[in-house]
Amino acid sequence: MKNKIILLSLLVLSFHNVWSQTERQVKAVVDQASAQLKTMQCDFVQTKHLKLLNDRMVSKGKMYYQQHDKLRWEYVSPYQYTFIMNGQQVLLKNNGRKDMIDVNQSKAFKSIAQIMLNSVVGKCLTADKDFRSSIDISGSEYIATLQPLKKELKSMFEKIVLHFDKQRLLVTKVELLEKKGDRTIIELRNIVTNASIPSNTFSVH
Repeated sequence: MKNKIILLSLLVLSFHNVWSQTERQVKAVVDQASAQLKTMQCDFVQTKHLKLLNDRMVSKGKMYYQQHDKLRWEYVSPYQYTFIMNGQQVLLKNNGRKDMIDVNQSKAFKSIAQIMLNSVVGKCLTADKDFRSSIDISGSEYIATLQPLKKELKSMFEKIVLHFDKQRLLVTKVELLEKKGDRTIIELRNIVTNASIPSNTFSVH
């Protein structure tokens, strides 16, 4: 009996070591792909599930990314709203109104802006100070589950789940699970990488 327990323990430990190595390999290849991603543009469909109302809200838009710190997140339906991040500056446009924000003035806003930027290109996997991550392999996907470590993030999100296409090593879906039970799913579609994007796309003036 004792020998069986020892053998079982060795098998479990061996499996854990192999899987830990696999996780490190997945993180390494995703990180390498992210470093080679100069630009990215796509359509997105965002579905927000509201726990209290037992309802969902669907919105659509376009996303543009340029290495290292430029992001444009533009809702086009059913309303128009634009979030543009260019370095430390953020521009919010809504119904003709423009608001300029320095992300360094708010830890919470800076965290949200950084999550938006890092999630779409998979950089969250190597943000060890911000998240504890685990990776599963399912069919044609790598599925990364991120548990927030910082107070600002923990107060907002229970966890963040990133779905990667195994062939292209690109994020195709982001799931944001909030503390209060609401859930947001963002699906990225018609992804184009490393194509030229006009510089005024990221203008914050």
